[in-house]
Amino acid sequence: MTGAIFRRLAITLCMGIATGVLFTPAGWASPQTEQANAPGAASRRIGAIKSINGTSITLTPDSGADVNVTVQPATRIVRIAPGEKDLKNSTPIQLQDLQVGDRILVAGKTADDNPSLTALTVVVMKSSDVDTLHQHELQDWQKRGVDGLATAVDAAAGTVTISARGKRVVIRSSQATVFRCYAPDSVKFEDANASTLQEVHSGDQVRARGERSADGTELQAEEIVSGSFPSIVGTVNSVDASSSTLSVHDLVGKKTVVVKIAPDSQLRNLPPEMAQRIAMVLKGAASGSQPSADSGSGSPAGGAASRAAPAPGGTGAGSSGAAMGGRSGGSPDFQRLLTRAPAISLTDLHKGDAVLILSTAGSVGTVITLLSGVEPILRAAPGASSAALLTPWSLSTPSGDAGGP
Repeated sequence: MTGAIFRRLAITLCMGIATGVLFTPAGWASPQTEQANAPGAASRRIGAIKSINGTSITLTPDSGADVNVTVQPATRIVRIAPGEKDLKNSTPIQLQDLQVGDRILVAGKTADDNPSLTALTVVVMKSSDVDTLHQHELQDWQKRGVDGLATAVDAAAGTVTISARGKRVVIRSSQATVFRCYAPDSVKFEDANASTLQEVHSGDQVRARGERSADGTELQAEEIVSGSFPSIVGTVNSVDASSSTLSVHDLVGKKTVVVKIAPDSQLRNLPPEMAQRIAMVLKGAASGSQPSADSGSGSPAGGAASRAAPAPGGTGAGSSGAAMGGRSGGSPDFQRLLTRAPAISLTDLHKGDAVLILSTAGSVGTVITLLSGVEPILRAAPGASSAALLTPWSLSTPSGDAGGP
């Protein structure tokens, strides 16, 4: 999220700096448009400090190759807090106060050996400050956030209706609401792009933060982030560990799909008892009934599966919702349950294995979550299994009613 915080500051910060470098009300330009071709021309770079060697800083910009930044005795270095919109509230600091990982905006002149940059001004956002803000924002998303699948979008009324763990929630937007859309090949919030209500569609994953109504059925949104994340139900064709890709036969689309595994992809295998218990719940939901978590009929595991994955703070007894990590008498929280399933690696998958996959929407999607050991679930509820298990998902917040980017 650090990149998103700094870019938001760059968009809103309007100021003139006493070095002769002007930051216009249009905000800071993207790295692709900042660089001037002629040596000695004014230029700006935004990124993170990769290394510091004496008066030389290696900057890794948000886009493009590393840049060598030379700091002179006359270079102005100021520290600004995340969320600040005016350099009047900045604090002068020294070069020795900078650390690897700090976010900086450098304004200066390009050198003859472009892309080197001689700094006139360095605006610093300390990584510790960013981490603190990140934690505050994360807590706020957990406290005042909601996430689910969009079931309806009314552009005229400015509303998005979502299904949030079985509940219908109407999200209301205003002119002040900030809209963002996940990038096609990323689920990282810092990669999300500015968006509009018109770009939100039924079936999208939606997260919103704002003030909820007393009964929780409405939310006045300050921020909405959305995206389309395809789910795949299929069998493994082949595994290519060298390229970290997986070929899957999509049983719904009747086609071969290739997805890639990223370092933060979640790959898990459902033990037979857990898969059978989930199958019972999904089958009961499809037929309009909810099997008791204590019932052993229809599953060799009996009540053992529910005891293996009790709700936090619970004993595993009670309704199926509680047994599956949800509230007693409520709908199951599969996301919480799946965190207890054993993690696996790409090489643990073999040809013919049945899998459920949630991925990004790129031409070669990146796996968000992959579940193997799902044969009992597919037999019990082939139509509902993917949506019920894999969405809504949460990458960086605890499962529950509150979600965040």
